[in-house]
Amino acid sequence: MITHIVQFQFKASLAPEKVQETCTHLISLKDKCLHPTTKQPYIRSFKAGKQDSPEGNHNGITHVFVMEFESDQDREYYLTKDPAHLGFVQTLDGLIEKSQVVDFTEGVF
Repeated sequence: MITHIVQFQFKASLAPEKVQETCTHLISLKDKCLHPTTKQPYIRSFKAGKQDSPEGNHNGITHVFVMEFESDQDREYYLTKDPAHLGFVQTLDGLIEKSQVVDFTEGVF
């Protein structure tokens, strides 16, 4: 499994409704991203929420999205070819102050 973590800091001027709409759109990819061969959803799990750590080390990040992919091939398809994901990325223009993406494979150091 590959864990894919996306973190956003939305622009402060953005209406809360637009933030919610964008988050809902990203979460919907769990069902909209279909494997090119099987035509079935291939994101194995999806969790999301607003940053609420009391530690104060979030560096402005406000929203976190965590996905799991079965393989590097699935992640690669998602990042470079999946029309649902690529369409979502196009909607982010002008909405994001800062983003960070990190991936890991559990136990691989």
